[in-house]
Amino acid sequence: MKPKEFLHYTYIFPVLAVIYYFAGFMGQGIISDIIAGILLTGSVLSAVHHAEVVAHKVGEPYGTIILALCITIIEVALIVSLMVAGGAEAITLARDTVFAAVMIILNGIIGICVLVGGVKYFEQFFARTSATTYLVSIVSILVITLILPNFTSSVNGPYYNNAQLIFVSIACFVIYGVFLMVQTVRHRSYFVPADGNAEEHFIPNKTQTIVSFFLLVVCLIVVVLMAKGLSKTIEDVVQSMGAPKSLVGVIIAGVVLLPEGLAAIRAARNNQFQSSLNLALGSALASIGLSIPAISAVSIMYDIPLVLGLDKKDIILLTLSVFIVMLSLSRGKTNILYGTVLLVNLAAYIFTVIVP
Repeated sequence: MKPKEFLHYTYIFPVLAVIYYFAGFMGQGIISDIIAGILLTGSVLSAVHHAEVVAHKVGEPYGTIILALCITIIEVALIVSLMVAGGAEAITLARDTVFAAVMIILNGIIGICVLVGGVKYFEQFFARTSATTYLVSIVSILVITLILPNFTSSVNGPYYNNAQLIFVSIACFVIYGVFLMVQTVRHRSYFVPADGNAEEHFIPNKTQTIVSFFLLVVCLIVVVLMAKGLSKTIEDVVQSMGAPKSLVGVIIAGVVLLPEGLAAIRAARNNQFQSSLNLALGSALASIGLSIPAISAVSIMYDIPLVLGLDKKDIILLTLSVFIVMLSLSRGKTNILYGTVLLVNLAAYIFTVIVP
């Protein structure tokens, strides 16, 4: 690699963000938080760049899997750290953040990708079998983790007892593990664009790939650390608005999903909707399929009560979102109406969080 390449913003922002965070400049006032927000945004954009470098090297669907797993690990780390720090006050934080992530992915990321691609190309095509495979896994885990707790009787309320949490965690691992085998081995062709690569890409060498993978991890870690550092400011802003505390989960999920969302939207703009779908639905599946077991383990170890069951309003919105996504992806091609409806669903979700 040439020395001047390291002067690119994708190398500078992560380094500055790490220095800024560990130097203790955050939390010193509104100016320091604004600077932290700028560095956070730069780190997110840098993460997208380095994720794409790695993806171009390893090819589909492995590139999207790597990014989805990285995002999920960071999401889990953030939720767990806030749970342990918040104690009993954070009993709904995990549910709110995971639910927000799923709603943002299903309605927001997919909606924007469909709309952007539809405006530019009128229609975009993808393998219906891939969408079906994703959605079968996602719907099963969503019902088991976020809806079923409301209807069990071992514990009063939207809770699981420890035995139930262990069973649900194993179920999530089984579904996600078999899905990965299907995606990478038995039916890999479902998830690879029919034309291979929609456009010619620069293929990075081994050194560039290793550097980008390292910086991707650094970017994602610093995004979580800075998002956690800004969480108190976010909570204060939410309280000053008079909005419910569940809005904090929405904001945290939005920040964590920015790298994946931007990468998916960029793929849609490049007429690579299959890659967009792999990023979005892969992230949704990893988010809920891996987050819930990790959160359950923390809940059991630290004896923190964990609310998983959604209320009636959220169940209706989740059902609507899943139903519309299934209909939108049932034909193997997209248009702007599908994207518009999904974004309206997202607006309805966020509006009802602020004005319940």
